[in-house]
Amino acid sequence: MAAPLSALWEAWTAPAARAVWAPPSPSVTIEYLEADTSVGGREISLCKVQGEPDIRCEIGWLALEPEARSVNCEVISAEGTTLSAALVTADFSGEANRSRLVVTVQLSSLARDMEADYREGFGAGLDNLAGVAERTMILQKLIRAPRAVVWGAWMNPETLPQWWGPDGFSCRTQRIDLREGGEWVFDMIAPDGTVFPNHHLYHDVRPEERFGYSLLWGENGPIHADAWASFEDRDGATKVTLGMVFSTAAEFQEAKGFGAVELGYQTLGKLDRFVASSKE
Repeated sequence: MAAPLSALWEAWTAPAARAVWAPPSPSVTIEYLEADTSVGGREISLCKVQGEPDIRCEIGWLALEPEARSVNCEVISAEGTTLSAALVTADFSGEANRSRLVVTVQLSSLARDMEADYREGFGAGLDNLAGVAERTMILQKLIRAPRAVVWGAWMNPETLPQWWGPDGFSCRTQRIDLREGGEWVFDMIAPDGTVFPNHHLYHDVRPEERFGYSLLWGENGPIHADAWASFEDRDGATKVTLGMVFSTAAEFQEAKGFGAVELGYQTLGKLDRFVASSKE
């Protein structure tokens, strides 16, 4: 795949990204009932096709070695009948802006022969994954504060607007409700006074672990990216991962061209300085 290994790993494991590439075709919708990508966690989804019974997929994560390997068990059922059980191993490798994914499926077909279904489903899904990984932007920074403090600075309607945005930018909020199903409608104001309308829609909020959100161009505007932030303990500090799957490859290239990576790291730098100053 024409994507860095970090982008491929996040696209494979982050629930917000998995929701983008998992449907094998436009006629299929995926409804997530649970999504916990951690060792011992599980993901439960319903695969829906109009006029056909829902297919239930339950995944249990057994091993997660970042940017190296994942192992999960997977049970597929429909109308109360278990169709198959499988062990899925994904091996990752790569260098620079190229990466490789090898998926091995050890399959037990139960109610019917599922090999052809697995080949078709994984074939389409991996094609989608390649496209998603190639338009995924990943920013990671170690913040010098405990995870609870970093989460509190981010998911607090009073503090988020104080640090969000690149150096020299400010936020003007119309509405802010930082919860699952909530939103933040605001303007980003550049140092030269240029106004950039934004609308964030929040979902899948797991306190002090992660949240997902959609980035819209202005209130109820077109979706710019599906995004997420995750938080991991690192010996009293917090590793923050900010991921974005842009809606199109063209938008991804345009964002890179105007310096979105550098501006994103400026934003995380402001978060680092904000929590440091809060402790003083």
